[in-house]
Amino acid sequence: MQNLHDIVVAIVAFIILIGVMVVVHEFGHFAVAKLCGVRVEAFSVGFGPRLFGIKYGDTDYKVCLLPLGGYVKMTGETPDQITTSAEEGAAVNPDDPGAFTAHPRWQRMLIGVAGPVANFILAFVLMAIYFAFINEVLVHEVNTATIEWVAADSQAAQAGFKPGDVITAFGGVINPDWEKVTEQSNFNFGQTVPVTIERDGIPVQLSLALPPDIKGHDFFISDVGIIPQYVRGPIGVFDVPSGTPAAKAGLRAGDAIIAVDGHAFHTVEPLLAYLQAGKGAPITLTVMRKGATIPPLVVTPGKPDSNWRLGFEAAPLPSRKDPLPAGKAVDKAAVFCRDNSLLIVQVLQGLFTHRVAVSQLSGPVGIARMAGQAAGIPGWSAKVHLAAAISLNLGILNLMPFPILDGGLILLLLIESLLRHDISVNVKERIYQAAFVVLVVFFAFIIFNDVTKLPMFTHLKP
Repeated sequence: MQNLHDIVVAIVAFIILIGVMVVVHEFGHFAVAKLCGVRVEAFSVGFGPRLFGIKYGDTDYKVCLLPLGGYVKMTGETPDQITTSAEEGAAVNPDDPGAFTAHPRWQRMLIGVAGPVANFILAFVLMAIYFAFINEVLVHEVNTATIEWVAADSQAAQAGFKPGDVITAFGGVINPDWEKVTEQSNFNFGQTVPVTIERDGIPVQLSLALPPDIKGHDFFISDVGIIPQYVRGPIGVFDVPSGTPAAKAGLRAGDAIIAVDGHAFHTVEPLLAYLQAGKGAPITLTVMRKGATIPPLVVTPGKPDSNWRLGFEAAPLPSRKDPLPAGKAVDKAAVFCRDNSLLIVQVLQGLFTHRVAVSQLSGPVGIARMAGQAAGIPGWSAKVHLAAAISLNLGILNLMPFPILDGGLILLLLIESLLRHDISVNVKERIYQAAFVVLVVFFAFIIFNDVTKLPMFTHLKP
């Protein structure tokens, strides 16, 4: 039942997220087309059969059955419409002043670029509002890339990394946070990355050999044995189901785990890594209860699945709202958009230079998974960040110079401007048909890749 609930949440979150992103994108085209005097026959929220709407002027504003985005239909927008209009048997006159093709090429380019620009504006506005009115931060956040634990016999352990090390340079990025470390790792699969760490105030030069492209799940720095420290403070205990090793040892909801065998862990992830290394050996917990330290609890881990566990549910990391002044909120929103745009460009460059594998890309299924996960995380941070990042992705990808995409339209218009005449309608039709086939094949591969990453398939792997 939980899996069904997760699937429903992911689907609903995906529909809302993609619906808003695409409608905003299409509104950009719509607004500039109206300003330029192009006849817009339809502005649709959703696809398929019309449910309801209103006809105002030349435009049918409607809501359709399938809520996956929307579209704008302009007179003479596609090559086939130059000879055939939406009404069967009627021809679109290329000289019709309301037709898309009757307008100067610079206006058509503006209409083409307006969709991606609308997505950029949406991402910026979302982040500016988030930083100005919400800006959730962890109460005991650690802002440096501090290593909390290093898994035994891992690549990181063999490379010389130790708990407490602070990464001051990773693959050329100075003073990175953990997000930057993960990004650089994804750009350097199969490579040895130079890393500078600070240990007891002394800089130390190390090298980390990253694995080849990890198929089946997204890469995390913990895959090479490095467990990041995100917060200070103990591990909070939210619930202790009866019959679990933790319950048998006397751990209770509301307790705070200060140390494990003398090691101060702050989140569950390093604790789990420590348990796996111990292979079921009993551990001693230092626990605080109602503000006082109680006698140590000795727990023997159980193995309900493939991992050793104590069986308690950790409390969510405490966070607080820290809204920023308007100026700083705008600056942080601009930095977010800049960094994520550069990241997308780096990914595209990595695809062409084979530093990034196509299997790392996410399609509709992958986005639905991320949307569902973000919907289940308390607070607004994950939701707003994901929405803004996807809006930027949609804008930049649509600017790629590939037919069918907005960038392809702009490229053809630039070529026609250089040639000083229109490209043949038949040639355009062939270009669009070939591009459509390529996109269908590409997205089929991406969706297949997404599906192979689902838990039901990855759990079947050894």
